[in-house]
Amino acid sequence: MQSSPEKNNERSVFPFTAIVGQKEMKLALLLNVVDPKIGGVMIMGDRGTGKSTTVRALVDLLPEIEVVENDPFNSDPRDPQLMSHEVRKKVINNQEIPITKTRIAMVDLPLGATEDRVCGTIDLERALTEGIKAFEPGLLAKANRGILYVDEVNLLDDHLVDVLLDAAASGWNTVEREGISVSHPARFILIGSGNPEEGELRPQLLDRFGMHAQVGTVKEPELRVQIVEQRASFEEAPETFQQAWEASQESMRQKVIQARERLKSVEISYDHKIKISQVCSELDVDGLRGDIVTYRAAKALAALGGRNEVTAQDILTVIPLCLRHRLRKDPLEPIDSGLLVKEKFAKVFGSPLES
Repeated sequence: MQSSPEKNNERSVFPFTAIVGQKEMKLALLLNVVDPKIGGVMIMGDRGTGKSTTVRALVDLLPEIEVVENDPFNSDPRDPQLMSHEVRKKVINNQEIPITKTRIAMVDLPLGATEDRVCGTIDLERALTEGIKAFEPGLLAKANRGILYVDEVNLLDDHLVDVLLDAAASGWNTVEREGISVSHPARFILIGSGNPEEGELRPQLLDRFGMHAQVGTVKEPELRVQIVEQRASFEEAPETFQQAWEASQESMRQKVIQARERLKSVEISYDHKIKISQVCSELDVDGLRGDIVTYRAAKALAALGGRNEVTAQDILTVIPLCLRHRLRKDPLEPIDSGLLVKEKFAKVFGSPLES
């Protein structure tokens, strides 16, 4: 298949399947792609561990989506919940809507972004003189039905983090100026990354991310050499390197597409739901987000594995990523929060290898 001129002009992206190690981060990202309702990922780890590279590589695995042509909000031509008000009016009035296909967008949020840049602005002069709700879309509009990536999210202004999380939770962005209000759909996968040495997010904000992945510097000399050699090969001849990994990339793309289709038919038993909630309760996890995210992540993992029923092993794999950032911090507790979750899982479920 011949590449489009648009794709040829794009910046070369390191292939997702070529990334060595960092299984936890890659798994959390893939599960959010399979089920965006998981609620995004917070990736925390050392500098130079491939956080940004992995997130940007994710986009190449995503399928194309149908959008309304020339619509600034990437409106879905069939789902009213993902349509702008203008598109919905046309649908109600049975007007013809031009449809096109596009790659899922990944929007980078710069640290210095203002609220107007993120949310969009209303041209008050035109609104008052012409009676038109003249709206200049922001980054949230561009990110609708895509991925919004915030590098160094722990350095972002708390107010902006609140805005992002509110939009991610509700699926809508509303801009109000001088009594004039404009709303548009803003359903996106929110991915944040940061270095814990530069500060942590407030617990109430951290809790709003569906999953929390920890990454560390690879210690094994052989793996470090492999990473360095791959990076050097990619920088020397990006297209050749990408072609060498294309079969692996295509295999992963198909796996993701099939998992998204299978997700609707995946079931989790009542007994497993009870045990997940028991783990959350005994760990004193506030609220019910931990329960819900664990259900969703376990189902997404089963779908990714080509199964229609969640196993205890699926739950064991995802539950540390879903709960570790929701535990109350105890400075005197020497054990890692992820291990604490696994220990509680083993107590509630019995041996992780059973069932």
